[in-house]
Amino acid sequence: MAREQLQVLNALDMAKTQLYHFTAIVIAGMGFFTDAYDLFAISLVTKLLGRIYYHRDGALKPGTLPPSVNSSVTGVALVGTLTGQLFFGWLGDKMGRKKVYGMTLAVMVICSLASGLSFGSERTSVMAVLCFFRFWLGFGIGGDYPLSATIMSEYANKKTRGAFIAAVFAMQGFGILASGIVALVVSASFDHAFSAPAYATDALASTPIQADYVWRIILMFGAIPAALTYYWRMKMPETARYTALVAKNAKQAASDMARVLQVDIEAEEQKVENIAQDTRNSFGLFSKQFLRRHGLHLLGTTSTWFLLDIAFYSQNLFQKDVFTAIGWIPPAATMNAIGEVFRVARAQTLIALCSTVPGYWFTVAFIDVIGRFAIQLMGFFFMTVFMFALAIPYHHWTLHDNRLGFIIMYSLTFFFANFGPNATTFVVPAEIFPARLRSTCHGISAAAGKAGAIVGAYGFLYASQSRDPKKTDAGYPPGIGIKNSLIVLGVINFLGMVFTFLVPEPNGKSLEELSGENEEDEVEATPANQTVPV
Repeated sequence: MAREQLQVLNALDMAKTQLYHFTAIVIAGMGFFTDAYDLFAISLVTKLLGRIYYHRDGALKPGTLPPSVNSSVTGVALVGTLTGQLFFGWLGDKMGRKKVYGMTLAVMVICSLASGLSFGSERTSVMAVLCFFRFWLGFGIGGDYPLSATIMSEYANKKTRGAFIAAVFAMQGFGILASGIVALVVSASFDHAFSAPAYATDALASTPIQADYVWRIILMFGAIPAALTYYWRMKMPETARYTALVAKNAKQAASDMARVLQVDIEAEEQKVENIAQDTRNSFGLFSKQFLRRHGLHLLGTTSTWFLLDIAFYSQNLFQKDVFTAIGWIPPAATMNAIGEVFRVARAQTLIALCSTVPGYWFTVAFIDVIGRFAIQLMGFFFMTVFMFALAIPYHHWTLHDNRLGFIIMYSLTFFFANFGPNATTFVVPAEIFPARLRSTCHGISAAAGKAGAIVGAYGFLYASQSRDPKKTDAGYPPGIGIKNSLIVLGVINFLGMVFTFLVPEPNGKSLEELSGENEEDEVEATPANQTVPV
């Protein structure tokens, strides 16, 4: 039996879409813009770092990062993100969403700038400092996942809540697009100003000394959008659900939301006090009650996010290797160092523009129409289909006349990742758990996703290497090849489709209805002198 909803929460649930909703989307979304920019910009500059710091005189190919260094540079931010998701997710439930929100942004700004200020010119010190600051950059980014999702879900009305949370996440698409555009502009400007021959023509001159500024500028640019939104984040009031249901301050919750919604809201202090005294909704994360009510839900959100990110991040972080393999990016020896950055950035920008960004906004448009479950299931299904369609006739796609078809198919996997589980795995954990555990559970789910990203990032580096030892990148052992790697990713997407059946459909329901916080136990509500029916 459901108890009567607090007036302040009901006002939020029933509120018409208005300016404060869009303000919250922009403020929270700019954090995700920065997150995506910082996490994906590194894939644009790793080849350049190899040319600058790992050049070998007389080598037929440009220098590349050794396997251990490449793994660290691309994966260390993901390890930091995983740590930050767990820590800041827990802290957001303990200290409040607003207080922790400012901390994460400050860490992101400082570490974005510091990533481009690596000390010294020796490769060991440069890579060590870069990895150090990218870990802490990831740590700040990690906090943005549970906090942005939780804040947006707790501000939104129940009719369009899915679209609002998805819109915050959709800013990630613009961040990926921005990283490509910034890399295009910077590399084109430097290539024009400091023209250099191809590596095959003059190996040493193909990497001008000014190339060292290119990767630094690209990485440091990520601090700008985060810094611009810091003031507005600090002006946002704490969410009413945290203030009323966790902090138990009905008066403050009513006051904050009356100002935001511009309506009169009764404080209902007695009702909040009654909720506070009700021990049935005070169970902790590691209790039997949580396991019974939400155990399968948490398994569903963590497993689907884990499986999705193995596929998503391995595709995104290493798409430059796929483009090279099919001939869309020319052999490294035929380009100079800065020109290679331009080619890699152009390929990523086209993929983002044609498939990644539209996929996110298709989710925003349809998530409250067809629901989270249907979108996630559909996304995993088509990702599975397109992965197998790429992998099984892989040789066919590598032929020159068929390369455009490969790019279209590859783009469609990104489209259905974003009009699918990449968005819904972010949305659902912010809706189905109790307010006092919402940020923590979202952080756990997101951390499982980043564990999958680490598996994808590190594993794909090795797995995608050619089975022919003569064709592997320098320092890498033979792998299973791109064809077999794509088959493995197809199987992973299929498993994601299976685990989707553990995730409930939150569409059109209030957060308290979904989490069970409004339920009154009929057994305990029955007077002691009455018999409870069995």
